[in-house]
Amino acid sequence: MRNLLILLLTIFTFSTTAQKQHIVKNSRHEIKSPDKKTVFQFYQKTTAEAKTQMYYTVSFKDEPVVLESELGVLIENQLFESALGIENDPSTMWCENLDLKSFDTTTVDETWKPVYGERCVVRNNYNEMILHFSKFDEPENVHHGHAGTSYDKRRSYQMDLIVRVYNEGVAFRYHFPETSNGLFLHITGEQTSYTLPQGTMAYYERWAQGPYSYLPLKDWPDECERPLTLNLQNSLTVALLEAQMLDYSRGKFKLSEEKANTIDLTMYDKVDVITPYSTPWRVIMVAENPGELLENNDIVLNLNTPNKLENVSWIKPGKVIRSNLTTLDAKECVDFAAERNLQYVHLDAGWYGPEMKISSNATTVSPNRDLDLQEVVNYAAKKGIGVFVYINQRALYDNLDEVFGQCRKWGIKGVKFGFVQIGSNRWSVWLHKAIKKAAEYQLLVDIHDEYRPTGFSRTYPNLMTQEGIRGNEEMPDATHNTILPFTRFLAGAGDYTICYYNNRIKTTHAHQLALSVVYYSPIQFLYWYDKPSLYRGEKEIAFFDKVKTVWDDTKVLNGEIGKYITVARRSDEEWFVGAITNTERRTLEISCSFLEPGKDYKATLYYDDEGLNSRTNVNIRTENVDSTKKINFNLIDSGGVAIHFQPK
Repeated sequence: MRNLLILLLTIFTFSTTAQKQHIVKNSRHEIKSPDKKTVFQFYQKTTAEAKTQMYYTVSFKDEPVVLESELGVLIENQLFESALGIENDPSTMWCENLDLKSFDTTTVDETWKPVYGERCVVRNNYNEMILHFSKFDEPENVHHGHAGTSYDKRRSYQMDLIVRVYNEGVAFRYHFPETSNGLFLHITGEQTSYTLPQGTMAYYERWAQGPYSYLPLKDWPDECERPLTLNLQNSLTVALLEAQMLDYSRGKFKLSEEKANTIDLTMYDKVDVITPYSTPWRVIMVAENPGELLENNDIVLNLNTPNKLENVSWIKPGKVIRSNLTTLDAKECVDFAAERNLQYVHLDAGWYGPEMKISSNATTVSPNRDLDLQEVVNYAAKKGIGVFVYINQRALYDNLDEVFGQCRKWGIKGVKFGFVQIGSNRWSVWLHKAIKKAAEYQLLVDIHDEYRPTGFSRTYPNLMTQEGIRGNEEMPDATHNTILPFTRFLAGAGDYTICYYNNRIKTTHAHQLALSVVYYSPIQFLYWYDKPSLYRGEKEIAFFDKVKTVWDDTKVLNGEIGKYITVARRSDEEWFVGAITNTERRTLEISCSFLEPGKDYKATLYYDDEGLNSRTNVNIRTENVDSTKKINFNLIDSGGVAIHFQPK
């Protein structure tokens, strides 16, 4: 088994080449994607204030994607310089007048196998350019500090701009090599900006669990969440994302006050760092049709460090039902889970006391609850079902070992973090340390509320999923649901909390069935506001019984943002398809060309039937199909269809 896991986690490098380049003064430095379609161009030019500034552009197939835009990090180090007896930096902008010394280029083409994911093999193929800058090169001046130690009393700095160009888009970050003068960096923001072609439209979202508005690049009410998906007049679809944000301040996007059609990166707060240090990746995805964005979202994982867990045998994806907080209710959910091929039962907020009170202790069950947690865990284990529990950050904050240790003693399999502070450098560091600590106790993690992923689940795959999504806790409409795959799900798995029987859902029941395929989450809640007693023998929930939560392959068959989407996902030889529409009726054609040619399949279709006299109005039929078949559907408003393909 260990050898198999090692095989699954091994990186296979097909080719890596590197080349050092000489600098030609005031030249432009260009790097292209492996397929030559995407071009990133860097240059410095003199501003009106007679200072050199860094700029970049991005194009795709000779079409403009990002017009001339600024690059740079804002650093205020005068106080630290004074404390060390170093002459102050007189720059207005820290990155002005940087001296480009040299640059390197590298090509990487490799594949790796994730512990779980939307596909079983991920390709990481890019061309990289690293530009090496210096600031204030001066003669060496050694100063003796504490206990006879010495350090350079120079105010010189180095900075690298690292650029990777993929077929899927562009990523860049700022890296600061280790200094010899004892200085650390007080980062106050970034100059990073994105000037888009005129007429660009944005899917604006003010907060992570907010609604979307389709807005031009003007008159935004506030900052915008990431990912930010944009429609360009040249028919390209672009998305701006953040990757590997672990010990930094969360970035969002705001409109520039000085330059039209320009989006500035804005940081939640300042950051103090010790070199060597790299900022998060700034990612620009580019696609000719919006479905390609979702198919290419592994770019975020590729920009993160490989898995650091040697033993991953305890990491088990699966489907979940939420229980009321009594022993009786929990056991009923365990029985339902065992019957319906679910893997987990979840106990939500309140089991250990009022979650908003720091005095509530998550190592004990509240005496006000008729809940014997140990009995529930033992009962579930006998039936092969795991138990998740919700714990608010207030109970976790300074008690990680104590709380996680008790969870391990009970036999809990996973913890949902609730109301986690996000944004600042302090809370970013705390959260990722908490995930690492959970791994020490072999606990899976689901983060709720405003946190949005930046790819850390590759490095610590016990981070299974996260909210940061307007899901069925808010009961959004079908139009919102057709926006999410092209926006929020570009960043990673989303815990939408799918419902089925609850009468507050604003979509059809077939739409909810289809969401289990359209939306990716290794820990997938399927009955969020439901309970076992609501089940009255409806045959169509057999689709929930059979659907998986992790996949060997994923394809977007068609889709338009805010209108409709069809997603096909493969598990071994089986395929599952989910198609949803917005609040409008439409006819969709589903091509079966994703199926293996020459093989016959049985397709079981679960669809809305307005003529059916039942609680859910979902009908079922079967068809024999192969890869040449096309299936047409008349989707009702807010409707959907779910299909299960099995080889015959």
